[in-house]
Amino acid sequence: MAEGSYSQFCPVAMACEVLCARWTLIVLRELVCGSTRFNELRRGVPRMSPALLSKRLKELEAAGIVARLKSAAGPDLYEYRLTAAGQELKPIIEQVGLWGHRWITTKSSLENLDPNLLMWDIRRRIVPHAMPSRRRSTIQVILKDLRQNKRNWWLVVGPGGDVDLCAIDPGFEVDLYLVTDLRTMTEVWMGYTTIDRAKQNDRLIVTGSRELEASLADWLGLSNFAKIEKHVA
Repeated sequence: MAEGSYSQFCPVAMACEVLCARWTLIVLRELVCGSTRFNELRRGVPRMSPALLSKRLKELEAAGIVARLKSAAGPDLYEYRLTAAGQELKPIIEQVGLWGHRWITTKSSLENLDPNLLMWDIRRRIVPHAMPSRRRSTIQVILKDLRQNKRNWWLVVGPGGDVDLCAIDPGFEVDLYLVTDLRTMTEVWMGYTTIDRAKQNDRLIVTGSRELEASLADWLGLSNFAKIEKHVA
């Protein structure tokens, strides 16, 4: 019997024994969002230790939810993929997120600001085909209220549509600068405020390419939950 077992045959209890260990649903969220490499998963759960992440992945593999497969990128590289059982969890994870966005207060959400997670989420929601140019575009996000080592981030969108996130200057000419603070960027990302409202209040300063600025709302894909109406008590 697993540690912390509910000792009940009820399917809800049995599922909780597999899914409700700390961080497990968050790891599954990352897999659902498309992360497959161990380092990608780590970037999506920056406050989770590598040892615990490895442990949770092994548990999910043992439960038949995740498969560890050799990667075509190299003989010593592996990827983690959701099995059929794991794919069935996708709408459940999404519904948990919808519930959280609708019912957890904005104030509570904004007490958990995290620049690493925010920028990683922004990276994977960029919409390259909505950008006006098919050449490489570099966007620098400056979170002015943070320490120097957390303040500067670069989003590099390649001509093929691949998007890289850099915490160290990649050396490319910057096409667009977004200067704001962590809270404002999170509010925009989560749909708590709009880009236009943040700009009007001087909480978001955008300079550089006029074309990229004009289409900012199109290519800066927001959170999956940004359009969900929140419950007002």
